[in-house]
Amino acid sequence: MRYAVIQLVDLIFTIIYWLLVARVFLSWINPDPYNSLVRFIYRFTEPILAPFRRLVPPSPGMPIDFSPILAFFALWIVKRLVFAIMIPLLF
Repeated sequence: MRYAVIQLVDLIFTIIYWLLVARVFLSWINPDPYNSLVRFIYRFTEPILAPFRRLVPPSPGMPIDFSPILAFFALWIVKRLVFAIMIPLLF
């Protein structure tokens, strides 16, 4: 049971990671905005990326969006914190 909880939490973080990766790739290829999968990815990842976009707004001279990089870093930190709190509680 304890390991199942750890695996479930790890799976959730992995899914979020891959959805962010998909969002980055979608930004490179300009997909059909009416595609249901594209809409799901945008709807799920926008709340994660929006706070980082407010921290580092895109500048006209730099077409690179740094918000996914910050989101990956924040996701990594949150995952480590969650596991640091969760593992001692489970064992």
